[in-house]
Amino acid sequence: MADISELMRMATRARNNAHAPYSGHPVGAALRTSTGKTYAGCNVENIAYPVGTCAEQAAICAMVLDGESSIAEMVVTGPGNEPCTPCGACRQRMREFAAPDMLFHACTETDVLLTMTMDQLLPEAFGPEYLK
Repeated sequence: MADISELMRMATRARNNAHAPYSGHPVGAALRTSTGKTYAGCNVENIAYPVGTCAEQAAICAMVLDGESSIAEMVVTGPGNEPCTPCGACRQRMREFAAPDMLFHACTETDVLLTMTMDQLLPEAFGPEYLK
């Protein structure tokens, strides 16, 4: 099973491959599933901004492509020393595959800057259980 330092390395490697020529804000994400598998993603910008892909979204897509569906922990690294937290759309994407107690970490290459649960990131969230 991956520990936080492995996820930090994966997110940093992903961030180094980000395509962020317009914002100059490369982001990498890495997640661990409840079965222990790990996946990474980076942001991919497009000149037509709405069609870009967030790092969290890319990591989730890789997870789903591999047949996994439960995020246990996620790390995101941005370009600076301030916490890089998910946008609102990514928070909802994460909630689709994460329990309220899933741990999210905003990190630099070497330090954890902020740790929150999914419920703290998206309080009173609308989740899949509401449609059952």
